Amino acid sequence: MCGIVGLFLKNPRLENSLGRLLTPMLVEMTERGPDSAGFAIYGPEPPQKRIKVTLSATEAADWESVAADFEQLFETKIEYFVRGGHAVFVLPAAEAAIRQCIAARHPGLHITSIGRHLEIFKQTGLPADVASRFGLDEMIGSHAIGHTRMATESGISAKHSHPFSAVADFSLVHNGSLSNHNGVRDRLRRAGVIFDSDNDTEVAASYIAHRLGLGRSLNDALHDALGALDGFYTFAAGSADGFAVLRDSIAAKPAVLGETADWVAMASEYRALAALPGIEKAHLWEPKPATVYSWSHDRLAQAA
Repeated sequence: MCGIVGLFLKNPRLENSLGRLLTPMLVEMTERGPDSAGFAIYGPEPPQKRIKVTLSATEAADWESVAADFEQLFETKIEYFVRGGHAVFVLPAAEAAIRQCIAARHPGLHITSIGRHLEIFKQTGLPADVASRFGLDEMIGSHAIGHTRMATESGISAKHSHPFSAVADFSLVHNGSLSNHNGVRDRLRRAGVIFDSDNDTEVAASYIAHRLGLGRSLNDALHDALGALDGFYTFAAGSADGFAVLRDSIAAKPAVLGETADWVAMASEYRALAALPGIEKAHLWEPKPATVYSWSHDRLAQAA
Protein backbone atom coordinates (compact mmCIF):
# COMPACT_ATOMS: atom_id res chain seq x y z
CA MET A 1 0.00 0.00 0.00
CA CYS A 2 1.42 3.37 -1.07
CA GLY A 3 0.11 6.87 -1.64
CA ILE A 4 0.48 8.89 -4.81
CA VAL A 5 -0.34 12.50 -5.59
CA GLY A 6 -0.08 14.78 -8.59
CA LEU A 7 -0.71 18.46 -9.26
CA PHE A 8 -0.83 20.15 -12.68
CA LEU A 9 -1.18 23.93 -12.60
CA LYS A 10 -3.28 25.36 -15.41
CA ASN A 11 -2.91 28.89 -14.03
CA PRO A 12 0.71 30.15 -14.36
CA ARG A 13 0.15 32.57 -11.48
CA LEU A 14 0.13 29.59 -9.09
CA GLU A 15 3.57 28.30 -10.14
CA ASN A 16 5.35 30.07 -7.26
CA SER A 17 3.09 28.07 -4.92
CA LEU A 18 3.58 24.60 -6.42
CA GLY A 19 5.68 23.25 -3.53
CA ARG A 20 3.48 24.86 -0.91
CA LEU A 21 0.39 23.24 -2.45
CA LEU A 22 2.02 19.83 -2.95
CA THR A 23 3.45 19.51 0.58
CA PRO A 24 0.15 18.92 2.45
CA MET A 25 -0.99 16.57 -0.32
CA LEU A 26 2.11 14.44 0.21
CA VAL A 27 1.89 14.54 4.00
CA GLU A 28 -1.77 13.43 3.92
CA MET A 29 -0.59 10.15 2.36
CA THR A 30 1.70 9.31 5.31
CA GLU A 31 -0.50 6.48 6.58
CA ARG A 32 -0.32 4.84 3.16
CA GLY A 33 3.48 5.07 3.02
CA PRO A 34 5.55 5.91 6.11
CA ASP A 35 8.95 4.46 5.19
CA SER A 36 10.04 6.83 2.41
CA ALA A 37 8.80 9.60 0.15
CA GLY A 38 9.75 11.50 -2.94
CA PHE A 39 8.56 14.00 -5.50
CA ALA A 40 9.25 15.12 -9.06
CA ILE A 41 9.15 18.86 -9.72
CA TYR A 42 8.87 20.35 -13.20
CA GLY A 43 10.49 23.73 -12.70
CA PRO A 44 12.21 26.50 -14.67
CA GLU A 45 14.45 25.63 -17.60
CA PRO A 46 18.23 26.18 -17.46
CA PRO A 47 19.99 28.27 -20.13
CA GLN A 48 19.97 27.01 -23.72
CA LYS A 49 22.19 24.02 -24.47
CA ARG A 50 22.26 23.06 -20.79
CA ILE A 51 20.49 20.25 -18.96
CA LYS A 52 19.80 19.62 -15.28
CA VAL A 53 20.96 16.42 -13.60
CA THR A 54 19.89 15.62 -10.04
CA LEU A 55 22.31 13.40 -8.12
CA SER A 56 22.06 11.64 -4.78
CA ALA A 57 24.64 9.88 -2.65
CA THR A 58 24.29 7.08 -0.10
CA GLU A 59 26.90 8.82 2.08
CA ALA A 60 27.86 12.48 2.43
CA ALA A 61 29.22 13.69 -0.90
CA ASP A 62 31.80 16.39 -1.60
CA TRP A 63 29.67 18.27 -4.10
CA GLU A 64 32.29 21.00 -4.51
CA SER A 65 34.79 18.43 -5.73
CA VAL A 66 32.20 16.93 -8.07
CA ALA A 67 31.56 20.39 -9.52
CA ALA A 68 35.30 20.98 -9.94
CA ASP A 69 35.61 17.70 -11.84
CA PHE A 70 32.74 18.69 -14.15
CA GLU A 71 34.36 22.08 -14.74
CA GLN A 72 37.63 20.40 -15.72
CA LEU A 73 35.84 17.94 -18.00
CA PHE A 74 33.56 20.46 -19.72
CA GLU A 75 36.02 23.38 -19.55
CA THR A 76 33.40 25.84 -18.30
CA LYS A 77 31.93 27.15 -15.07
CA ILE A 78 29.30 24.76 -13.66
CA GLU A 79 26.32 25.93 -11.66
CA TYR A 80 24.84 23.66 -8.99
CA PHE A 81 22.80 23.79 -5.81
CA VAL A 82 22.36 21.35 -2.93
CA ARG A 83 19.09 20.20 -1.38
CA GLY A 84 19.28 17.72 1.47
CA GLY A 85 21.46 14.83 0.31
CA HIS A 86 20.91 15.68 -3.37
CA ALA A 87 22.55 18.17 -5.71
CA VAL A 88 21.28 19.58 -9.00
CA PHE A 89 23.98 20.33 -11.59
CA VAL A 90 23.43 22.35 -14.78
CA LEU A 91 25.64 20.75 -17.41
CA PRO A 92 26.50 21.54 -21.06
CA ALA A 93 26.03 18.04 -22.40
CA ALA A 94 23.45 15.63 -23.79
CA GLU A 95 21.69 13.04 -21.63
CA ALA A 96 23.71 10.05 -22.90
CA ALA A 97 27.03 11.83 -22.36
CA ILE A 98 26.04 12.82 -18.81
CA ARG A 99 25.05 9.25 -17.92
CA GLN A 100 28.34 7.88 -19.31
CA CYS A 101 30.36 10.54 -17.52
CA ILE A 102 28.83 9.88 -14.10
CA ALA A 103 29.05 6.10 -14.46
CA ALA A 104 32.76 6.36 -15.33
CA ARG A 105 33.91 9.21 -13.06
CA HIS A 106 31.46 9.15 -10.12
CA PRO A 107 30.10 5.59 -9.76
CA GLY A 108 29.12 6.25 -6.13
CA LEU A 109 26.55 8.83 -7.19
CA HIS A 110 23.03 8.00 -8.30
CA ILE A 111 21.15 9.89 -11.01
CA THR A 112 17.62 10.52 -9.79
CA SER A 113 16.66 12.60 -12.84
CA ILE A 114 17.86 14.35 -15.98
CA GLY A 115 15.95 16.95 -17.96
CA ARG A 116 15.40 20.54 -18.97
CA HIS A 117 12.61 20.85 -16.39
CA LEU A 118 12.66 17.80 -14.11
CA GLU A 119 14.20 17.49 -10.64
CA ILE A 120 13.53 14.40 -8.47
CA PHE A 121 14.17 14.28 -4.73
CA LYS A 122 13.52 11.14 -2.65
CA GLN A 123 14.70 9.68 0.65
CA THR A 124 13.75 7.36 3.47
CA GLY A 125 11.75 8.75 6.36
CA LEU A 126 8.28 10.11 7.02
CA PRO A 127 6.85 12.24 4.19
CA ALA A 128 6.79 15.40 6.32
CA ASP A 129 10.46 14.93 7.20
CA VAL A 130 11.43 14.27 3.59
CA ALA A 131 9.49 17.33 2.38
CA SER A 132 11.19 19.48 5.04
CA ARG A 133 14.65 18.07 4.32
CA PHE A 134 14.45 19.09 0.66
CA GLY A 135 12.55 22.34 1.17
CA LEU A 136 9.53 21.27 -0.88
CA ASP A 137 7.51 24.24 0.44
CA GLU A 138 9.80 26.66 -1.43
CA MET A 139 9.86 24.93 -4.82
CA ILE A 140 8.29 26.48 -7.89
CA GLY A 141 7.14 24.94 -11.13
CA SER A 142 4.23 24.07 -13.39
CA HIS A 143 3.45 20.52 -12.23
CA ALA A 144 4.63 17.74 -9.93
CA ILE A 145 3.98 14.19 -8.78
CA GLY A 146 4.75 12.62 -5.42
CA HIS A 147 4.79 9.28 -3.62
CA THR A 148 4.77 7.88 -0.10
CA ARG A 149 5.97 4.31 0.15
CA MET A 150 5.17 1.27 2.25
CA ALA A 151 7.73 -1.27 1.05
CA THR A 152 6.19 -4.63 0.19
CA GLU A 153 8.35 -6.11 -2.58
CA SER A 154 11.81 -4.54 -2.31
CA GLY A 155 14.14 -2.84 0.15
CA ILE A 156 13.75 0.46 1.98
CA SER A 157 16.28 2.86 0.52
CA ALA A 158 16.45 6.04 -1.52
CA LYS A 159 17.11 4.00 -4.67
CA HIS A 160 13.96 1.95 -4.09
CA SER A 161 11.85 5.06 -3.46
CA HIS A 162 9.65 6.77 -6.02
CA PRO A 163 9.48 8.68 -8.35
CA PHE A 164 11.49 6.82 -10.98
CA SER A 165 12.88 8.33 -14.15
CA ALA A 166 14.55 6.43 -16.98
CA VAL A 167 14.73 9.14 -19.65
CA ALA A 168 14.97 12.93 -19.71
CA ASP A 169 12.01 14.81 -18.21
CA PHE A 170 9.94 11.65 -17.61
CA SER A 171 8.86 10.57 -14.12
CA LEU A 172 6.55 7.91 -12.73
CA VAL A 173 4.95 7.02 -9.40
CA HIS A 174 2.94 3.86 -8.80
CA ASN A 175 0.50 2.49 -6.26
CA GLY A 176 0.09 -1.30 -6.52
CA SER A 177 2.21 -4.21 -7.67
CA LEU A 178 3.22 -5.77 -10.97
CA SER A 179 3.08 -9.56 -11.34
CA ASN A 180 5.30 -9.89 -14.43
CA HIS A 181 8.01 -7.32 -13.69
CA ASN A 182 10.83 -9.90 -13.68
CA GLY A 183 10.05 -11.02 -17.21
CA VAL A 184 9.68 -7.43 -18.45
CA ARG A 185 12.96 -6.50 -16.75
CA ASP A 186 14.77 -9.36 -18.52
CA ARG A 187 13.43 -8.28 -21.92
CA LEU A 188 14.42 -4.67 -21.30
CA ARG A 189 17.91 -5.72 -20.20
CA ARG A 190 18.34 -7.56 -23.48
CA ALA A 191 17.43 -4.28 -25.18
CA GLY A 192 20.23 -2.53 -23.27
CA VAL A 193 18.28 -1.00 -20.37
CA ILE A 194 20.19 -0.75 -17.07
CA PHE A 195 18.40 -0.96 -13.72
CA ASP A 196 19.36 0.55 -10.36
CA SER A 197 17.08 -1.53 -8.13
CA ASP A 198 14.77 -4.54 -8.02
CA ASN A 199 11.71 -2.30 -7.57
CA ASP A 200 8.81 -3.22 -9.86
CA THR A 201 7.99 0.46 -10.42
CA GLU A 202 11.42 1.02 -11.94
CA VAL A 203 10.49 -1.69 -14.45
CA ALA A 204 7.29 0.19 -15.32
CA ALA A 205 9.18 3.47 -15.66
CA SER A 206 11.84 1.86 -17.84
CA TYR A 207 9.26 0.16 -20.04
CA ILE A 208 7.38 3.42 -20.64
CA ALA A 209 10.65 5.30 -21.20
CA HIS A 210 11.73 2.64 -23.71
CA ARG A 211 8.49 3.14 -25.62
CA LEU A 212 9.03 6.90 -25.55
CA GLY A 213 12.49 6.30 -27.01
CA LEU A 214 10.84 4.48 -29.91
CA GLY A 215 8.90 7.61 -30.76
CA ARG A 216 5.68 6.88 -28.91
CA SER A 217 3.85 9.76 -27.22
CA LEU A 218 3.30 9.60 -23.46
CA ASN A 219 -0.38 8.72 -24.05
CA ASP A 220 0.57 5.95 -26.48
CA ALA A 221 3.30 4.59 -24.21
CA LEU A 222 0.83 4.36 -21.31
CA HIS A 223 -1.66 2.55 -23.56
CA ASP A 224 1.17 0.16 -24.51
CA ALA A 225 1.76 -0.49 -20.81
CA LEU A 226 -1.77 -1.86 -20.44
CA GLY A 227 -0.85 -4.75 -22.72
CA ALA A 228 2.66 -5.31 -21.37
CA LEU A 229 2.38 -4.86 -17.59
CA ASP A 230 0.26 -7.26 -15.55
CA GLY A 231 -0.91 -6.54 -12.02
CA PHE A 232 -2.84 -3.98 -10.03
CA TYR A 233 -1.70 -0.40 -10.43
CA THR A 234 -2.43 3.27 -10.61
CA PHE A 235 0.24 5.28 -12.41
CA ALA A 236 0.82 9.03 -12.31
CA ALA A 237 3.36 10.17 -14.87
CA GLY A 238 5.00 13.47 -15.66
CA SER A 239 6.63 14.80 -18.81
CA ALA A 240 8.21 18.14 -19.72
CA ASP A 241 4.86 19.56 -20.75
CA GLY A 242 2.26 17.45 -19.04
CA PHE A 243 0.80 15.02 -16.58
CA ALA A 244 -1.10 11.74 -17.01
CA VAL A 245 -2.93 9.16 -14.90
CA LEU A 246 -3.65 5.51 -15.72
CA ARG A 247 -5.31 2.67 -13.80
CA ASP A 248 -5.13 -0.97 -14.86
CA SER A 249 -8.09 -2.74 -16.48
CA ILE A 250 -9.50 -3.87 -13.11
CA ALA A 251 -8.80 -0.60 -11.23
CA ALA A 252 -8.48 -2.21 -7.82
CA LYS A 253 -6.15 0.49 -6.48
CA PRO A 254 -7.86 3.70 -5.31
CA ALA A 255 -7.58 7.03 -7.12
CA VAL A 256 -9.48 10.30 -7.36
CA LEU A 257 -9.12 13.20 -9.80
CA GLY A 258 -10.16 16.80 -9.34
CA GLU A 259 -10.16 19.74 -11.75
CA THR A 260 -10.84 23.45 -11.60
CA ALA A 261 -10.05 26.32 -13.95
CA ASP A 262 -6.71 26.69 -12.12
CA TRP A 263 -5.46 23.14 -11.60
CA VAL A 264 -5.81 19.39 -12.06
CA ALA A 265 -4.97 17.15 -9.10
CA MET A 266 -4.99 13.45 -8.33
CA ALA A 267 -4.39 11.36 -5.24
CA SER A 268 -4.95 7.92 -3.82
CA GLU A 269 -7.52 9.45 -1.45
CA TYR A 270 -9.68 12.58 -1.56
CA ARG A 271 -8.27 13.93 1.72
CA ALA A 272 -5.03 14.79 -0.11
CA LEU A 273 -7.00 17.22 -2.31
CA ALA A 274 -9.13 18.74 0.44
CA ALA A 275 -6.86 21.75 1.19
CA LEU A 276 -6.38 22.87 -2.43
CA PRO A 277 -7.75 26.35 -3.24
CA GLY A 278 -11.16 26.15 -4.87
CA ILE A 279 -11.68 22.47 -4.01
CA GLU A 280 -15.31 23.20 -3.05
CA LYS A 281 -16.04 23.99 -6.71
CA ALA A 282 -13.86 21.31 -8.27
CA HIS A 283 -15.16 18.63 -10.61
CA LEU A 284 -14.31 15.36 -8.83
CA TRP A 285 -14.37 11.86 -10.29
CA GLU A 286 -12.88 8.40 -10.06
CA PRO A 287 -10.74 7.62 -13.12
CA LYS A 288 -12.08 4.74 -15.21
CA PRO A 289 -10.15 1.49 -15.69
CA ALA A 290 -7.73 1.21 -18.63
CA THR A 291 -8.19 4.87 -19.53
CA VAL A 292 -5.41 7.42 -19.93
CA TYR A 293 -6.22 10.87 -18.55
CA SER A 294 -3.72 13.53 -19.60
CA TRP A 295 -3.21 17.27 -19.61
CA SER A 296 -0.55 19.43 -21.25
CA HIS A 297 0.26 23.11 -21.36
CA ASP A 298 0.52 22.91 -25.16
CA ARG A 299 -3.09 21.73 -25.41
CA LEU A 300 -4.21 24.44 -22.99
CA ALA A 301 -2.47 27.08 -25.09
CA GLN A 302 -4.05 25.76 -28.30
CA ALA A 303 -7.50 25.81 -26.72
CA ALA A 304 -7.12 29.36 -25.43
